[in-house]
Amino acid sequence: MLRAIVRQYIDLLRQKQLLSDKQHDEALLRDFATVSDAEEYIRSQIVLGEEDAARIKAELFNVEYISLIGKLVSPNLLNLLPRDLAENYQIVVFDREGTAIKVGMLDPSNFKAIEAVDFMALKNRLQVRYYTISVDSYRAAVKQYETIHEEVGEALDTAQSIFAPKGGDLGVDLQGKESLDEMIKSAPVTKIISVVLRHAIEGRASDIHIEPVGKQSRIRYRIDGILHTTIVLPIYVHAALVSRIKVMANLKIDETRIPQDGRIRLTIFNKEVDFRISTIPLLNYEKVVMRILSTPEKAPTLEDLGFSGLQLKKMHRNIHKPNGMFLVTGPTGSGKSTTLFSVLSILNVEMVNITTLEDPVEYFILGVNQSAIRPEVGFTFANGLRSLLRQDPNIIMVGEIRDNETASLAIQASLTGHFLLSTLHTNGAVGAIPRLYDMKVEPFLLSNTLNLVVAQRLVRKICTHCKEQFEVTPEVLARVKDDFLAIPQKAFYGSVTLDTPLTFFRGKGCPRCGHSGYLGRSTIVEAIDINSTMKELITTGFRRKDVDEELKNQDFITMKQDGIIKALMGMTTLEEVLMASEEK
Repeated sequence: MLRAIVRQYIDLLRQKQLLSDKQHDEALLRDFATVSDAEEYIRSQIVLGEEDAARIKAELFNVEYISLIGKLVSPNLLNLLPRDLAENYQIVVFDREGTAIKVGMLDPSNFKAIEAVDFMALKNRLQVRYYTISVDSYRAAVKQYETIHEEVGEALDTAQSIFAPKGGDLGVDLQGKESLDEMIKSAPVTKIISVVLRHAIEGRASDIHIEPVGKQSRIRYRIDGILHTTIVLPIYVHAALVSRIKVMANLKIDETRIPQDGRIRLTIFNKEVDFRISTIPLLNYEKVVMRILSTPEKAPTLEDLGFSGLQLKKMHRNIHKPNGMFLVTGPTGSGKSTTLFSVLSILNVEMVNITTLEDPVEYFILGVNQSAIRPEVGFTFANGLRSLLRQDPNIIMVGEIRDNETASLAIQASLTGHFLLSTLHTNGAVGAIPRLYDMKVEPFLLSNTLNLVVAQRLVRKICTHCKEQFEVTPEVLARVKDDFLAIPQKAFYGSVTLDTPLTFFRGKGCPRCGHSGYLGRSTIVEAIDINSTMKELITTGFRRKDVDEELKNQDFITMKQDGIIKALMGMTTLEEVLMASEEK
């Protein structure tokens, strides 16, 4: 019976044209224990949206689909099922009509969940109507059990009696062992940290900042590249919060004079999440920044990241070369590591040995040998690269080329039959060549090893649920018109051509995007193919006039021009493009 349902699920995906014939046949050859196992495998093969996945399960099990995004649910209804029960079975009560309650389920085949709800309903003399919901709908509903302010507020009531200042003190004494022990074991502090981490994951944050501001401890989340203040706490709990995080990261809690770095791994929403911890001493307190490192179940494709048109073709043409150097450039936070993660996932096949050297390891890739540098014990990029070359690698990824020695070793590795990927901090793709000159790399060696230079920035994507057209001002239009008209005909992609009207879009704000008008991020890109002409230019001094002429022959477009195309397609706003491309 179970295998028949799994087969129906796979057949339904093919019927919906989400699977090709080949993918459908390969899936049928596998022995899946449950529909969930089949879905996990399918997601490793294709990009399957959460709402699409929910609709397919609704049709498969004949349980009506519904979206709860933006729906306000009464606390009385939610609390018919305790939160721990809702999270354990991934179910939620979201509506009521008379004696009938409506229950959303992530998995309509979860009979234990149905049994638990039916028991509750019988006890309260209620009838139940079941609906299939997506992960996003489930999280939107569960978030309404309590807001972060309410959850933290309860913990603060208890914390006040422990940590509130007495006699004008700023807070607890960090030097007293008893005070430190009290902080570590304090239930309210543990609850506050737990709530902060959980809400950060729910809110798609990439970083958490816990910082002292005057007489307050401020917690901010970075979401889609922008910092948002989430909650402000009394300063007297700040030291306790920092100490609790230090304990979780195995840092020295009594060392407050120097910066410290650590790592925490937790299971949140049934998924392993890593947090990279950095502490730094300020005037009276310490500040903590937590980078959230959550490896997705399936590596994003280059198309998912925003690579399109000629840039995408250049990427695919160069990443399969047997040797040479592939460089991704851009400032911190521009998505370079994610791009390399995507490329390594494409190259990760059984017949090659891939070895990486990173600072730190941000994405874990099954089958890839990943090392993190440790400068404090002499394990630097340069020393590590020497060791990697003795590991019989086919492909090497070095997290960043920072100094002359690493640059020289990277060139040597590329010359000796290895394919090397790395990153460089430059403003644009063209700037990578002079930067490597500055690192004392010989031009003739560089010309013989470099295959491709990609520069990128991240821009926020318009929320598709509240996107609207709007008129830009004549001044802004004038700033982009010349750049648009300069785009080579062959470089256009999507539905945009030279004849496309300059019509732009924005998000007006809705519950799905937190009323920001943006949801997610994409790249804007420029890529230089190091062909025979470009190799000659590198060898002879890289004169800018000659370089610009060759870039025209390559139908090269700048990041700004790539962003204008994406803005005309409705993917992002013109404002984001101008900010990211440093247009003033």
